[in-house]
Amino acid sequence: MSGLSKLLANLKIDGYIILLFGMVVLASILPVRGEIAGGLSLVVKLAIALLFFLHGAKLSREAVVAGVTHWRLHLTILAFTYVLFPILGVMAAKTGVLSPTMAAGMVFLACLPSTVQSSIAFTSIARGNVAAAVCAASASNLLGIFLTPVLVSLLMHAEAGAGRWKAIQDIVVQLLLPFVAGQLARPWVGRWLERHKPLVGYVDRGSILLVVYSAFSAAVVAGLWQRVSPLELVLLVIVCGVLLTVILLATTFGARALGFTKEDEITIVFCGSKKSMATGVPMAGILFPGATAGVLVLPLMIFHQIQLMACSVIAQHYAKRPTDDATDGLQETPATR
Repeated sequence: MSGLSKLLANLKIDGYIILLFGMVVLASILPVRGEIAGGLSLVVKLAIALLFFLHGAKLSREAVVAGVTHWRLHLTILAFTYVLFPILGVMAAKTGVLSPTMAAGMVFLACLPSTVQSSIAFTSIARGNVAAAVCAASASNLLGIFLTPVLVSLLMHAEAGAGRWKAIQDIVVQLLLPFVAGQLARPWVGRWLERHKPLVGYVDRGSILLVVYSAFSAAVVAGLWQRVSPLELVLLVIVCGVLLTVILLATTFGARALGFTKEDEITIVFCGSKKSMATGVPMAGILFPGATAGVLVLPLMIFHQIQLMACSVIAQHYAKRPTDDATDGLQETPATR
């Protein structure tokens, strides 16, 4: 019974996820319309820019370049993130289980970069190669600014011609430039951000909540809940669970087959199997019309919660292994954020 209690404790739903789904409920009851929606759209763009400015300012220069020499590990993680994952996403979309819109959401999900904070946190809990996790997750997100729009364009035919270049321009203006500005401003604002982590966290998460509310408002106004049934939501949870299971097995046994150490295997599992909502939600708002974006991020929100619960259990399992390796835990460096 105690084992069951521990399992349930590990599967505790993050309060922030509850808030995210609360935004969906709020948008379903009180969606913004008309001129207010236009004003909110401008606020959302500014919030996205602020979000990526903070990402750039928080990430130390050392973290960006740490572990670059471990190129074999990083290429393996990138291959899982941007090659195998999109292939699996397309396969999931072509099963015919989900509606075309939800299937497109699965493909969009598969094209996203890995998470940063949670990938590093789980790697640390599991006593993996934290320095490599910092570098891999950072590289995944930086490359994702360019690779995700390209993959979305190729696999979803979301943009064409001038529209594609407009999407790339929006990505550069709203994501890349603020990120670079944050990196440049880090010598002046980095210490302040370190001293005010709770405030920065509120701004970070609040920006995503705002984007979710705006996207779902547009989707609700366009008739979201007339197109998505409770049965399809259940099927979506199942498909996301199966997708996560397959990628977790692939990263685990793939790392072992390639001869990586246990610490590197942990890094590959947590960095190669996860998808970033912090990047995905703002990017959906840029790449797709508001009503469409609201539907497309629903698979991402569900997958994100499932990956947090599953990786929490897996990290605890890894952490219980004997500490008989002399190098165990020594990969952690001060540059872990």
